[in-house]
Amino acid sequence: METQTIRFYHRGQVREVGGAPVTRTVLQYLREDVRCTGTKEGCAEGDCGACTVVLGELREDGEVEFKAVNACIQFLPTLDGRALITVEDLRQADGALHPVQQALVECHGSQCGFCTPGFVMSLWALYQQHAGDAGSGRAPARDAICDALTGNLCRCTGYRPIVEAGQCMMALPAPRAGKLDARHIAETLRALRRDETFHYSADGQHFYAPRTASAFAALKAAEPGARILAGSTDVGLWVTKQFRELGNLLYVGQVADLQYIRESEGMIEIGAAVSLERAYAALEAAHPGLRELWKRFASLPIRNAGTLGGNIANGSPIGDSMPALIALGTEVVLQRGDTRRALPLEDLYLAYQKTAMAEGEFVAGLRVPLAGPRHFRTYKLSKRFDEDISAVCAAFAITLGDDGVIAHARVAFGGMAATPRRGAHAEAALLGQPWTEATARAAMAALAQDYAPLTDMRATAAYRSRGAANLLYRFWLETRADALPAAAVNVRAPGAGQALATA
Repeated sequence: METQTIRFYHRGQVREVGGAPVTRTVLQYLREDVRCTGTKEGCAEGDCGACTVVLGELREDGEVEFKAVNACIQFLPTLDGRALITVEDLRQADGALHPVQQALVECHGSQCGFCTPGFVMSLWALYQQHAGDAGSGRAPARDAICDALTGNLCRCTGYRPIVEAGQCMMALPAPRAGKLDARHIAETLRALRRDETFHYSADGQHFYAPRTASAFAALKAAEPGARILAGSTDVGLWVTKQFRELGNLLYVGQVADLQYIRESEGMIEIGAAVSLERAYAALEAAHPGLRELWKRFASLPIRNAGTLGGNIANGSPIGDSMPALIALGTEVVLQRGDTRRALPLEDLYLAYQKTAMAEGEFVAGLRVPLAGPRHFRTYKLSKRFDEDISAVCAAFAITLGDDGVIAHARVAFGGMAATPRRGAHAEAALLGQPWTEATARAAMAALAQDYAPLTDMRATAAYRSRGAANLLYRFWLETRADALPAAAVNVRAPGAGQALATA
């Protein structure tokens, strides 16, 4: 297959790139190749947000959707067929600042300025979602502003003036569209759309972006060792931090028929290419107990880029999605060639970084029951509220019979073993028992038979064991028959973009 050039929209025109390494990041391209140095490099792992840019993608309805992502871990070939918006694009034709930038000036939201372009781009993506309100003064909800900024870190001004800029940006005069006219971008992206597999190669390494699941499966079957790439929120770090050679890449991000979210036979079915943000939105609608976990999973730019299928396939013992999905009784759909099979999610993980997938097999999707248990909660222990890796992630699900006895119980944890895992002994202590404090404490004690956690940089083994048991007790406190109405357990600090756990 002959190599093609990478085609994307940037700075008001279509760019074509060839010859760059397959794993060259978007940030490297911007700063070193085209000298767009407004985008900064900080952590090079998708945490600090200094490199935040916005990608424009065509939706099924033909409109453009703008999403903030981290340029430092996105590989250049993934831009094919998309629009890349950077802070340089926001300058108006007459030299005036964009309302987002002007709001930051007026609210004194910048000091050293290093992180500011990233904040600007995160707020610009939010601005685009509310573009119909431009100039009206109708500000996005404060929670929406805080969520939009979860991937941006500031050490100078703090978050209060930056959040205030988000609140007042819609009151400033609407900008002229210019290079950022959504209709013009949509027309350009339609012209760039490919119907067949995109193939790019450089220095003997190949990048394949199929358009259909069947083409993806055929390529994977022909080359089982090809590395599957989704949002590169983990794989990107293998390059930027570990300097690993990845071999040939098989990109799932353009496979249209793995982008589905649908309901069928009492299940929510989610394709492997669906972003974490979209997937969690669909799941939370059916299972409100997922809301806090959704908002605490990484940051919005990471959730915009990463996929739920990728998080599942990665199988990290501290991956936050798996305990909740296991507790809900999720099935994972695996595909090899034209053959698909489903198995319970907890059966996918055999040992640390080892799964039950056969050679040439890949995660094609997930099936999550629509009907949830009577009581379902997820909890996360970490050193900060937003954008942090779990020390312990817990999910509990129980259903009570008419007699008040527990008829169904699932207990699942991340961070407590080499894989995300159910607590069989804790479940046995719950089943057939009334939902009382004595039952909860018996299940807490049984956790010691289910898990023997390790000590590492995030937590000691003793902390994890104690924390896991306390989370189960908290679950009982929140769901017991005489429980008080749910309180605001996790409260955002006034004027802060981050949040503080008060319990």
